[in-house]
Amino acid sequence: MEHSWLRPASVGVTTALVGFTSSVAVLIAGLTAVGATPEQASSGLTALCVTVGLGTMLLSWRFRIPLSLAWSTPGAALLATQASLGWPAAVGAFLVTGALIAAVGLWPRLGRLVAAIPAPLAQAMLAGVLVPLCLRPVTELAASPWLVAPVIGVWLALQRLAPRWATPAAFAAALAAIALEAGTGVVDAIAAPSLVVTAPALSWAAAVGIAVPLTVVTMASQNVPGVAVLASAGFRAPWRETMLVTGAGTVLGATAGGHAINLAAITAALPASPDADPEPGRRWIAAFTAGVSYLVLAGAGATLVGLSHASTTAILAVVAGLALLPTLASSLAGAFAHADDRLPAAAAFVLAASGTTLAGVGSAFWALVGGLAVRAILRAAPRRTRVPVPAPVGADTGPRS
Repeated sequence: MEHSWLRPASVGVTTALVGFTSSVAVLIAGLTAVGATPEQASSGLTALCVTVGLGTMLLSWRFRIPLSLAWSTPGAALLATQASLGWPAAVGAFLVTGALIAAVGLWPRLGRLVAAIPAPLAQAMLAGVLVPLCLRPVTELAASPWLVAPVIGVWLALQRLAPRWATPAAFAAALAAIALEAGTGVVDAIAAPSLVVTAPALSWAAAVGIAVPLTVVTMASQNVPGVAVLASAGFRAPWRETMLVTGAGTVLGATAGGHAINLAAITAALPASPDADPEPGRRWIAAFTAGVSYLVLAGAGATLVGLSHASTTAILAVVAGLALLPTLASSLAGAFAHADDRLPAAAAFVLAASGTTLAGVGSAFWALVGGLAVRAILRAAPRRTRVPVPAPVGADTGPRS
């Protein structure tokens, strides 16, 4: 007889493996882009695994619902396109991001302010941020076709046969390609996990250019869809408590390199579905097990970052680009779905994709500002000028008594 916990536990392990392997390449690229050394990047990955794991275990056990957390994959993609302001400044921005997420839970008015940002503009900003990363499979294929082509082939084949496992399989193929290229150097990449604490530097440029867009992207692309996924399965997410836990978890992991944690969105459907357990009251076990699995996966962070530097080909950047293609497609669809917002969305998209830094602030922030400005101009009511209407011919225009 099958134990009542075995089925949801196996789904929980699958949830963690899919979430981890589908986005770890994006995370490494993002942390490295904002100035992290290999040791700091591996520390950030370890910190995120620990905070995601503990937060998932706490919330799923406390509320007895299949609520699972993840790190912000779109947020990591945003980091990958930012001009580096220095790792301490990035860490300071992570702290501000955690404080903002917690404030959304404590102060409903702030949540309404974030929600007031038009969805097409937020989606256009995200799409623009993703474009440079999604181009990497093309550029790396031209540079190293014999290593990159098999990775793309594996990803494409699994998209047809088992889409959920397409990116994990591509990730495994990339690791095999790294091993083939690096040879005995792979052994040197194996390392024990460690946490490297960095003193944060609070910078207005990092707060505005990283923390604000990172918060918006995390809320719009992770937390809000995560609530919707749970609701579609018949579960009500405890919004206030979740924002407080994810905000506090982001703050706690920030100095070790963790950029942001949030509600899981895509993988949230696995523990919440009947596949985890026909009885909804036992599905929380799947989420709890996913949290435990993330604590186990925390031990792989240093080795994965070491492997990413063992190859002369940016093979993990290829996996990151492939992993983000579905997100790019959905973001573009959301950005240009409404005719009235297409021009503001286009402005936000090109500003974000440009990668331009103005006054020390990255393009993601200016994409929001520019998109909102174009939208406001286009929606401003034109000033009406009163035009005198001539009296009909033969009409009596004299004074009336």
